[in-house]
Amino acid sequence: MAEMKKVQIGKVVVNVGSGQVGQEVEKAVQLVEKLTGSNAVKTESGENAKTFGLRSGLKIGAATTIRGEQAIEFLEKVMPAVEQIKDSQFDGNGNFSFGISEYIDVPGIDYDADIGMMGFEVTVTLERPGYRLKKRDYKPSEIGEDHRISDEEAMDFVEDRFDVEVTQ
Repeated sequence: MAEMKKVQIGKVVVNVGSGQVGQEVEKAVQLVEKLTGSNAVKTESGENAKTFGLRSGLKIGAATTIRGEQAIEFLEKVMPAVEQIKDSQFDGNGNFSFGISEYIDVPGIDYDADIGMMGFEVTVTLERPGYRLKKRDYKPSEIGEDHRISDEEAMDFVEDRFDVEVTQ
């Protein structure tokens, strides 16, 4: 495979939504920091939170973004807890998301009574060398159609790299 066609992990976002205000948010922050080893940020409810009986702007969860070697190590740690990923969990641009219902399903992570039982979501952004073009400040440009990552390429990457089955 050509060097510029290699699929790589751009970033991994780990999110815990507690759905409530207060102590549950602090537990979510603790969980994200325990899982990733990096600092977590409290996430706020948006406009659509009104349908769940919350006003917008409340701190109701925690998230962090990890990149590089740390992202790869994190995925290698949590992927054994995922039996399979459905093809509907891929977004058409090569990115995919999955959830883990209880953090104790991850090998090597023990139950913490201070946190209790919580699940978390993981979003993985895949990219190729050259994707900096769309993110740079000076003259950003689009990524060409033949250089974008298709869902099939992303599914093959996940199956080969992490040994996780992709189903329909």
